[in-house]
Amino acid sequence: MSDAQEPSKSKEEEEEDPPQAEVQYFGVITSGTEDSEDDSSEEETPGEMDFLRNLFSSALGFGSGSGEKVLDELTLDGVAKYMLSGKCKNIICMVGAGISTSAGIPDFRSPGTGLYANLQKYNLPYPEAIFQIDYFKQHPEPFFALAKELYPGQFKPTICHYFMKLLKDKGLLKRCYTQNIDTLERVAGLEGDDLIEAHGTFYTSHCVSFCCRKEYNLDWMKEKIFADDIPKCEKCSSLVKPDIVFFGENLPVRFFTSMKMDFPRCDLLIVMGTSLQVQPFASLVSKVSRNCPRLLINMEKTGQVDPMLGMLGFGGGMDFDSDKAYRDVAHISTCDDGCLALADLLGWKVELEELVKKEHARIDAEDKKKTESESKGASAKASPTPETKKEE
Repeated sequence: MSDAQEPSKSKEEEEEDPPQAEVQYFGVITSGTEDSEDDSSEEETPGEMDFLRNLFSSALGFGSGSGEKVLDELTLDGVAKYMLSGKCKNIICMVGAGISTSAGIPDFRSPGTGLYANLQKYNLPYPEAIFQIDYFKQHPEPFFALAKELYPGQFKPTICHYFMKLLKDKGLLKRCYTQNIDTLERVAGLEGDDLIEAHGTFYTSHCVSFCCRKEYNLDWMKEKIFADDIPKCEKCSSLVKPDIVFFGENLPVRFFTSMKMDFPRCDLLIVMGTSLQVQPFASLVSKVSRNCPRLLINMEKTGQVDPMLGMLGFGGGMDFDSDKAYRDVAHISTCDDGCLALADLLGWKVELEELVKKEHARIDAEDKKKTESESKGASAKASPTPETKKEE
Protein backbone atom coordinates (compact mmCIF):
# COMPACT_ATOMS: atom_id res chain seq x y z
CA MET A 1 0.00 0.00 0.00
CA SER A 2 1.13 3.56 -0.61
CA ASP A 3 2.65 5.43 2.33
CA ALA A 4 1.48 8.79 1.01
CA GLN A 5 -0.97 10.58 3.29
CA GLU A 6 -4.07 12.30 1.92
CA PRO A 7 -5.19 15.63 3.48
CA SER A 8 -7.92 15.06 6.02
CA LYS A 9 -11.48 15.70 4.84
CA SER A 10 -14.71 16.48 6.59
CA LYS A 11 -17.35 13.81 6.87
CA GLU A 12 -19.48 15.58 4.26
CA GLU A 13 -16.55 15.70 1.81
CA GLU A 14 -15.83 12.03 2.31
CA GLU A 15 -19.44 11.12 1.56
CA GLU A 16 -19.44 13.20 -1.62
CA ASP A 17 -16.01 12.12 -2.82
CA PRO A 18 -15.20 8.61 -1.58
CA PRO A 19 -11.49 7.78 -1.97
CA GLN A 20 -10.48 5.00 -4.30
CA ALA A 21 -9.02 1.96 -2.63
CA GLU A 22 -5.62 0.77 -3.77
CA VAL A 23 -5.35 -2.97 -4.20
CA GLN A 24 -2.64 -5.39 -5.19
CA TYR A 25 -3.34 -7.31 -8.40
CA PHE A 26 -0.83 -9.97 -9.48
CA GLY A 27 1.67 -8.28 -7.18
CA VAL A 28 1.29 -4.68 -8.36
CA ILE A 29 -0.69 -1.74 -7.04
CA THR A 30 -3.76 -0.68 -8.96
CA SER A 31 -6.70 1.52 -8.10
CA GLY A 32 -9.98 0.02 -7.02
CA THR A 33 -13.39 1.25 -8.13
CA GLU A 34 -16.25 3.04 -6.49
CA ASP A 35 -18.01 -0.33 -6.36
CA SER A 36 -15.44 -1.68 -3.92
CA GLU A 37 -15.64 1.47 -1.78
CA ASP A 38 -19.42 1.35 -1.78
CA ASP A 39 -19.28 -2.29 -0.76
CA SER A 40 -17.28 -1.56 2.34
CA SER A 41 -19.28 1.51 3.32
CA GLU A 42 -22.58 -0.31 3.80
CA GLU A 43 -21.74 -3.78 5.02
CA GLU A 44 -18.28 -3.88 6.52
CA THR A 45 -17.86 -0.72 8.61
CA PRO A 46 -19.12 -1.39 12.12
CA GLY A 47 -19.85 1.35 14.66
CA GLU A 48 -16.79 2.81 16.36
CA MET A 49 -17.49 1.08 19.68
CA ASP A 50 -18.10 -2.30 18.04
CA PHE A 51 -14.93 -1.94 16.01
CA LEU A 52 -12.82 -1.08 19.06
CA ARG A 53 -14.42 -3.83 21.11
CA ASN A 54 -13.65 -6.44 18.45
CA LEU A 55 -10.15 -5.07 17.92
CA PHE A 56 -9.11 -5.19 21.58
CA SER A 57 -10.94 -8.43 22.46
CA SER A 58 -9.20 -10.21 19.60
CA ALA A 59 -5.79 -8.68 20.25
CA LEU A 60 -5.82 -9.11 24.04
CA GLY A 61 -7.78 -12.33 24.25
CA PHE A 62 -10.78 -10.84 26.12
CA GLY A 63 -13.31 -13.14 24.48
CA SER A 64 -12.69 -14.81 21.18
CA GLY A 65 -14.74 -12.41 19.11
CA SER A 66 -15.64 -15.47 17.08
CA GLY A 67 -18.96 -16.77 15.86
CA GLU A 68 -20.83 -19.93 16.64
CA LYS A 69 -19.02 -23.21 16.06
CA VAL A 70 -20.94 -24.98 13.32
CA LEU A 71 -18.64 -27.92 12.53
CA ASP A 72 -18.47 -30.92 14.88
CA GLU A 73 -14.75 -31.15 14.13
CA LEU A 74 -12.26 -29.12 12.09
CA THR A 75 -11.62 -31.85 9.54
CA LEU A 76 -12.80 -32.78 6.07
CA ASP A 77 -15.12 -35.28 7.72
CA GLY A 78 -16.59 -32.49 9.83
CA VAL A 79 -17.25 -30.45 6.68
CA ALA A 80 -18.90 -33.43 4.98
CA LYS A 81 -21.20 -34.05 7.96
CA TYR A 82 -22.23 -30.39 7.93
CA MET A 83 -22.95 -30.53 4.18
CA LEU A 84 -25.17 -33.57 4.71
CA SER A 85 -26.99 -32.06 7.70
CA GLY A 86 -29.42 -30.04 5.58
CA LYS A 87 -28.16 -26.77 7.10
CA CYS A 88 -25.74 -26.10 4.25
CA LYS A 89 -27.57 -24.70 1.22
CA ASN A 90 -25.50 -21.78 -0.13
CA ILE A 91 -21.95 -22.83 -0.92
CA ILE A 92 -19.52 -20.39 -2.50
CA CYS A 93 -16.38 -21.69 -4.17
CA MET A 94 -13.32 -19.46 -4.55
CA VAL A 95 -10.84 -20.96 -6.99
CA GLY A 96 -7.49 -20.16 -8.57
CA ALA A 97 -4.98 -21.58 -11.03
CA GLY A 98 -4.32 -24.65 -8.87
CA ILE A 99 -7.60 -26.26 -9.95
CA SER A 100 -6.44 -26.30 -13.59
CA THR A 101 -2.86 -27.56 -13.27
CA SER A 102 -3.91 -31.20 -13.66
CA ALA A 103 -5.47 -30.19 -17.00
CA GLY A 104 -2.00 -29.15 -18.18
CA ILE A 105 -2.34 -25.40 -17.58
CA PRO A 106 0.51 -23.96 -15.47
CA ASP A 107 -0.21 -21.82 -12.45
CA PHE A 108 1.48 -18.46 -12.05
CA ARG A 109 3.86 -18.70 -9.14
CA SER A 110 5.13 -22.28 -8.66
CA PRO A 111 8.96 -22.19 -8.74
CA GLY A 112 10.32 -23.73 -11.93
CA THR A 113 6.94 -24.75 -13.42
CA GLY A 114 4.83 -21.62 -12.93
CA LEU A 115 3.98 -19.30 -15.78
CA TYR A 116 6.13 -16.44 -14.53
CA ALA A 117 9.18 -18.71 -14.32
CA ASN A 118 8.97 -19.68 -18.00
CA LEU A 119 8.59 -16.45 -19.95
CA GLN A 120 12.27 -15.90 -20.88
CA LYS A 121 11.61 -16.60 -24.57
CA TYR A 122 9.44 -13.51 -24.83
CA ASN A 123 12.28 -11.13 -23.81
CA LEU A 124 10.09 -9.23 -21.39
CA PRO A 125 11.48 -6.45 -19.18
CA TYR A 126 9.91 -8.32 -16.22
CA PRO A 127 7.55 -11.36 -16.15
CA GLU A 128 4.39 -9.48 -15.17
CA ALA A 129 4.77 -7.17 -18.20
CA ILE A 130 3.02 -9.74 -20.36
CA PHE A 131 -0.21 -8.86 -18.49
CA GLN A 132 0.48 -5.13 -18.15
CA ILE A 133 -1.98 -3.04 -20.16
CA ASP A 134 0.45 -0.27 -21.17
CA TYR A 135 3.08 -2.78 -22.28
CA PHE A 136 0.43 -4.75 -24.19
CA LYS A 137 -0.67 -1.70 -26.16
CA GLN A 138 2.93 -1.10 -27.28
CA HIS A 139 4.04 -4.74 -27.63
CA PRO A 140 1.04 -7.10 -28.03
CA GLU A 141 3.07 -9.91 -29.67
CA PRO A 142 4.26 -11.67 -26.46
CA PHE A 143 0.77 -11.87 -25.01
CA PHE A 144 -0.80 -13.33 -28.16
CA ALA A 145 2.05 -15.84 -28.53
CA LEU A 146 1.40 -17.00 -24.96
CA ALA A 147 -2.37 -16.97 -25.57
CA LYS A 148 -1.88 -19.41 -28.44
CA GLU A 149 -0.21 -21.87 -26.04
CA LEU A 150 -2.87 -21.53 -23.34
CA TYR A 151 -5.95 -20.84 -25.45
CA PRO A 152 -9.26 -22.27 -24.20
CA GLY A 153 -10.49 -25.34 -26.04
CA GLN A 154 -7.20 -27.24 -25.81
CA PHE A 155 -7.79 -28.52 -22.27
CA LYS A 156 -10.43 -30.55 -20.44
CA PRO A 157 -11.92 -29.64 -17.06
CA THR A 158 -10.54 -31.40 -14.01
CA ILE A 159 -12.17 -33.43 -11.25
CA CYS A 160 -12.31 -30.22 -9.23
CA HIS A 161 -14.28 -28.42 -11.95
CA TYR A 162 -16.79 -31.26 -12.11
CA PHE A 163 -17.10 -31.35 -8.32
CA MET A 164 -18.39 -27.78 -8.53
CA LYS A 165 -20.76 -28.86 -11.30
CA LEU A 166 -22.02 -31.58 -8.97
CA LEU A 167 -22.62 -28.97 -6.27
CA LYS A 168 -24.68 -27.02 -8.80
CA ASP A 169 -26.68 -30.08 -9.86
CA LYS A 170 -27.51 -30.81 -6.22
CA GLY A 171 -28.72 -27.24 -5.67
CA LEU A 172 -25.93 -26.37 -3.23
CA LEU A 173 -23.77 -23.97 -5.26
CA LYS A 174 -24.54 -20.30 -4.68
CA ARG A 175 -21.72 -19.07 -6.91
CA CYS A 176 -18.20 -19.82 -8.07
CA TYR A 177 -15.75 -16.92 -7.86
CA THR A 178 -12.79 -17.74 -10.08
CA GLN A 179 -9.46 -16.06 -10.73
CA ASN A 180 -8.96 -18.22 -13.81
CA ILE A 181 -9.25 -17.08 -17.41
CA ASP A 182 -9.20 -20.55 -19.00
CA THR A 183 -13.05 -20.86 -19.17
CA LEU A 184 -12.89 -24.47 -17.89
CA GLU A 185 -15.66 -23.74 -15.40
CA ARG A 186 -17.94 -23.02 -18.35
CA VAL A 187 -16.77 -26.13 -20.20
CA ALA A 188 -17.61 -28.20 -17.12
CA GLY A 189 -21.19 -26.92 -17.16
CA LEU A 190 -21.26 -23.80 -14.98
CA GLU A 191 -23.19 -21.02 -16.70
CA GLY A 192 -22.91 -17.26 -16.64
CA ASP A 193 -25.13 -16.82 -13.57
CA ASP A 194 -23.13 -19.45 -11.66
CA LEU A 195 -19.83 -17.65 -12.25
CA ILE A 196 -18.02 -14.51 -11.24
CA GLU A 197 -14.91 -14.41 -13.42
CA ALA A 198 -13.04 -11.97 -11.20
CA HIS A 199 -10.04 -11.59 -13.47
CA GLY A 200 -12.04 -11.67 -16.67
CA THR A 201 -12.31 -14.28 -19.39
CA PHE A 202 -11.32 -15.22 -22.93
CA TYR A 203 -15.02 -15.84 -23.61
CA THR A 204 -15.46 -12.36 -25.11
CA SER A 205 -13.07 -9.70 -26.42
CA HIS A 206 -13.33 -5.95 -27.03
CA CYS A 207 -11.59 -3.27 -29.02
CA VAL A 208 -9.27 -1.36 -26.67
CA SER A 209 -10.34 2.02 -28.08
CA PHE A 210 -12.64 3.85 -25.66
CA CYS A 211 -14.43 5.41 -28.62
CA CYS A 212 -15.21 2.02 -30.17
CA ARG A 213 -15.30 -0.96 -27.77
CA LYS A 214 -16.69 -3.31 -30.44
CA GLU A 215 -17.22 -6.82 -29.03
CA TYR A 216 -15.89 -10.05 -30.57
CA ASN A 217 -16.60 -13.66 -29.63
CA LEU A 218 -14.34 -16.56 -28.68
CA ASP A 219 -14.23 -18.08 -32.17
CA TRP A 220 -13.25 -14.79 -33.80
CA MET A 221 -10.35 -14.31 -31.40
CA LYS A 222 -9.26 -17.93 -31.74
CA GLU A 223 -9.10 -17.65 -35.53
CA LYS A 224 -6.86 -14.58 -35.27
CA ILE A 225 -4.55 -16.04 -32.64
CA PHE A 226 -4.03 -19.37 -34.38
CA ALA A 227 -3.37 -17.60 -37.68
CA ASP A 228 -0.61 -15.69 -35.84
CA ASP A 229 -2.38 -12.42 -36.62
CA ILE A 230 -2.45 -9.58 -34.13
CA PRO A 231 -6.22 -9.06 -33.65
CA LYS A 232 -7.30 -5.67 -34.96
CA CYS A 233 -10.75 -4.14 -34.79
CA GLU A 234 -12.74 -4.42 -38.00
CA LYS A 235 -14.36 -1.07 -37.26
CA CYS A 236 -11.46 1.19 -36.20
CA SER A 237 -8.28 -0.93 -36.62
CA SER A 238 -7.30 -0.64 -32.94
CA LEU A 239 -6.07 -3.66 -30.99
CA VAL A 240 -8.63 -6.16 -29.77
CA LYS A 241 -7.96 -7.69 -26.34
CA PRO A 242 -9.67 -10.64 -24.64
CA ASP A 243 -11.75 -9.50 -21.67
CA ILE A 244 -9.19 -10.60 -19.10
CA VAL A 245 -8.11 -8.12 -16.43
CA PHE A 246 -4.61 -6.81 -17.03
CA PHE A 247 -2.45 -4.94 -14.53
CA GLY A 248 -3.74 -1.39 -14.45
CA GLU A 249 -7.36 -2.35 -15.21
CA ASN A 250 -10.33 -2.49 -12.86
CA LEU A 251 -12.07 -5.74 -12.02
CA PRO A 252 -15.52 -6.31 -13.55
CA VAL A 253 -18.30 -4.31 -11.88
CA ARG A 254 -20.26 -7.54 -11.37
CA PHE A 255 -17.52 -8.80 -9.04
CA PHE A 256 -18.29 -6.04 -6.56
CA THR A 257 -22.08 -6.00 -6.91
CA SER A 258 -22.43 -9.80 -6.58
CA MET A 259 -20.04 -10.04 -3.65
CA LYS A 260 -22.27 -7.75 -1.58
CA MET A 261 -25.25 -10.05 -2.09
CA ASP A 262 -23.57 -13.47 -2.06
CA PHE A 263 -21.15 -13.57 0.85
CA PRO A 264 -23.51 -12.58 3.69
CA ARG A 265 -25.76 -15.49 2.60
CA CYS A 266 -22.93 -18.03 2.30
CA ASP A 267 -23.07 -20.95 4.74
CA LEU A 268 -19.92 -22.77 3.51
CA LEU A 269 -16.93 -21.26 1.74
CA ILE A 270 -14.70 -23.67 -0.20
CA VAL A 271 -11.35 -22.20 -1.30
CA MET A 272 -9.33 -24.25 -3.79
CA GLY A 273 -6.08 -23.85 -5.69
CA THR A 274 -5.29 -20.25 -4.86
CA SER A 275 -2.43 -18.59 -3.00
CA LEU A 276 -4.79 -15.86 -1.71
CA GLN A 277 -2.11 -13.28 -2.48
CA VAL A 278 -3.99 -11.20 -5.04
CA GLN A 279 -6.29 -8.43 -3.85
CA PRO A 280 -9.15 -7.75 -3.78
CA PHE A 281 -9.96 -11.40 -4.51
CA ALA A 282 -8.07 -12.68 -1.44
CA SER A 283 -10.09 -10.49 0.92
CA LEU A 284 -13.31 -12.28 -0.05
CA VAL A 285 -12.65 -14.93 2.60
CA SER A 286 -13.36 -12.28 5.24
CA LYS A 287 -16.72 -11.30 3.70
CA VAL A 288 -18.66 -14.32 4.99
CA SER A 289 -20.36 -14.24 8.37
CA ARG A 290 -18.43 -15.28 11.49
CA ASN A 291 -20.53 -18.45 11.70
CA CYS A 292 -19.64 -19.59 8.18
CA PRO A 293 -17.18 -22.52 7.99
CA ARG A 294 -14.29 -22.14 5.52
CA LEU A 295 -12.57 -25.09 3.84
CA LEU A 296 -9.22 -24.72 2.08
CA ILE A 297 -8.14 -27.43 -0.37
CA ASN A 298 -4.63 -26.56 -1.47
CA MET A 299 -1.05 -27.81 -1.59
CA GLU A 300 -0.17 -25.56 1.35
CA LYS A 301 -1.91 -23.48 3.97
CA THR A 302 -2.63 -19.95 2.85
CA GLY A 303 -4.75 -16.96 3.75
CA GLN A 304 -3.07 -16.63 7.15
CA VAL A 305 -2.16 -12.97 7.00
CA ASP A 306 -0.88 -10.41 9.45
CA PRO A 307 -3.23 -10.40 12.45
CA MET A 308 -3.74 -6.62 12.26
CA LEU A 309 -4.86 -6.80 8.63
CA GLY A 310 -7.19 -9.63 9.51
CA MET A 311 -8.80 -7.59 12.31
CA LEU A 312 -9.29 -4.73 9.87
CA GLY A 313 -11.22 -7.10 7.60
CA PHE A 314 -8.73 -7.14 4.74
CA GLY A 315 -6.77 -10.03 3.29
CA GLY A 316 -8.22 -13.19 4.77
CA GLY A 317 -7.37 -13.96 8.34
CA MET A 318 -7.98 -17.72 8.19
CA ASP A 319 -7.08 -19.54 11.41
CA PHE A 320 -6.32 -23.26 11.14
CA ASP A 321 -4.05 -23.94 14.09
CA SER A 322 -4.53 -21.58 17.04
CA ASP A 323 -6.43 -22.37 20.20
CA LYS A 324 -9.16 -20.03 18.98
CA ALA A 325 -9.68 -21.87 15.66
CA TYR A 326 -13.36 -22.78 15.34
CA ARG A 327 -14.39 -22.81 11.67
CA ASP A 328 -11.41 -23.04 9.30
CA VAL A 329 -10.31 -26.40 7.87
CA ALA A 330 -7.20 -26.99 5.74
CA HIS A 331 -7.02 -30.14 3.63
CA ILE A 332 -3.49 -30.29 2.20
CA SER A 333 -3.56 -32.09 -1.13
CA THR A 334 -4.06 -31.47 -4.82
CA CYS A 335 -7.45 -29.98 -5.62
CA ASP A 336 -8.53 -33.12 -7.47
CA ASP A 337 -7.55 -35.42 -4.60
CA GLY A 338 -9.23 -33.15 -2.08
CA CYS A 339 -12.47 -33.08 -4.07
CA LEU A 340 -12.44 -36.85 -4.48
CA ALA A 341 -11.86 -37.28 -0.74
CA LEU A 342 -14.74 -34.95 0.10
CA ALA A 343 -16.99 -36.59 -2.49
CA ASP A 344 -16.20 -39.97 -0.93
CA LEU A 345 -17.24 -38.73 2.53
CA LEU A 346 -20.43 -37.33 1.01
CA GLY A 347 -21.22 -40.59 -0.80
CA TRP A 348 -20.77 -38.88 -4.18
CA LYS A 349 -17.45 -40.37 -5.32
CA VAL A 350 -18.85 -42.83 -7.86
CA GLU A 351 -21.22 -40.19 -9.22
CA LEU A 352 -18.33 -37.71 -9.59
CA GLU A 353 -16.06 -40.22 -11.32
CA GLU A 354 -18.84 -41.20 -13.73
CA LEU A 355 -19.55 -37.54 -14.49
CA VAL A 356 -15.87 -36.87 -15.29
CA LYS A 357 -15.66 -39.97 -17.50
CA LYS A 358 -18.86 -39.15 -19.38
CA GLU A 359 -17.99 -35.49 -19.96
CA HIS A 360 -14.41 -36.19 -21.05
CA ALA A 361 -15.72 -38.77 -23.54
CA ARG A 362 -18.20 -36.20 -24.87
CA ILE A 363 -15.45 -33.59 -25.30
CA ASP A 364 -13.18 -36.10 -27.05
CA ALA A 365 -15.99 -37.07 -29.44
CA GLU A 366 -16.75 -33.42 -30.24
CA ASP A 367 -13.05 -32.68 -30.81
CA LYS A 368 -12.74 -35.68 -33.12
CA LYS A 369 -15.79 -34.63 -35.11
CA LYS A 370 -14.50 -31.07 -35.39
CA THR A 371 -11.04 -32.25 -36.49
CA GLU A 372 -12.55 -34.49 -39.17
CA SER A 373 -14.73 -31.65 -40.40
CA GLU A 374 -11.78 -29.27 -40.60
CA SER A 375 -9.74 -31.91 -42.39
CA LYS A 376 -12.48 -32.43 -45.00
CA GLY A 377 -12.76 -28.68 -45.46
CA ALA A 378 -9.02 -28.35 -46.03
CA SER A 379 -9.06 -31.24 -48.53
CA ALA A 380 -11.95 -29.67 -50.43
CA LYS A 381 -10.06 -26.41 -50.75
CA ALA A 382 -6.94 -28.20 -51.95
CA SER A 383 -8.77 -30.33 -54.59
CA PRO A 384 -9.46 -28.74 -57.99
CA THR A 385 -13.14 -28.17 -58.79
CA PRO A 386 -14.73 -29.62 -61.99
CA GLU A 387 -14.76 -26.11 -63.47
CA THR A 388 -11.04 -25.76 -62.80
CA LYS A 389 -10.29 -29.10 -64.47
CA LYS A 390 -12.38 -28.13 -67.51
CA GLU A 391 -10.47 -24.84 -67.91
CA GLU A 392 -7.18 -26.75 -67.69
